[in-house]
Amino acid sequence: MIQENVRIQREKAFQDERYSDESLQNKRTKKVSRFYQVTRSIHEEYKQFIFEHSKNVKTVEIGCGAGSYAIDLAQNGAEIVRAIDISTAAIEIASSEAKNKGIGDNLFFEVMNAEELTFNSSSVDLICGGAILHHLDIEKAMQSMTRVLQPNGKAIFIEPLGHNILINLFRNLTPAIRSEDEHPLLDKDLVLFQKYFKKVEIKYFYLTTLAASFFVGLPGFNIILGGMEFLDRQLFKLPFLQKQAWQVLIKLSEPVN
Repeated sequence: MIQENVRIQREKAFQDERYSDESLQNKRTKKVSRFYQVTRSIHEEYKQFIFEHSKNVKTVEIGCGAGSYAIDLAQNGAEIVRAIDISTAAIEIASSEAKNKGIGDNLFFEVMNAEELTFNSSSVDLICGGAILHHLDIEKAMQSMTRVLQPNGKAIFIEPLGHNILINLFRNLTPAIRSEDEHPLLDKDLVLFQKYFKKVEIKYFYLTTLAASFFVGLPGFNIILGGMEFLDRQLFKLPFLQKQAWQVLIKLSEPVN
């Protein structure tokens, strides 16, 4: 228990520092920003899913950071959006932005540990999050999420995988932008989802596509990226290559309580 509290407080401190110092955040992300320019396809599919499934229902965004999609969801038909993050600094920024935009009736930001959700049982229809599960104790997070989800509830996440040797080497060379306890997902984590949800869909993204990052800002970037995305879709039809992906889109439904 003590070790768990230390881990959580360490993560909170890292995220608070991240959101409290914009110059530090920019410095940390400068080295990797070009790589994230190639991730449009996974975010487009994620965004389409959450906008479609959040209409007229109760939605929770975990690890919302300084706002993420919470404000957009609240403005586009969600009954209620509750956005949580472990960082007080992030929640303060997000709340201020929502207030400035005049949003408040159906949008609530709250500091909360995603491993210990405080919402009522079976009170949530959709849970979503981007790059959050790999900061958590996944088993605890799944237990908490399945408790608060409705029997027909759904969840969706974008997460990094941790099997690719070259990607892991890059991670090891950029420790300043990563929290001490984060852990890109492994096969055993993907299998764990089946314990808590009857339906689990994993879609794999980005292998050769990473090379397109070297063409960011140059003529023909979109054509190169599109071609590599097509190639990756073909490669990921081979099961042994799937674990070499950079990111996965995780869709979960029918929670097991």
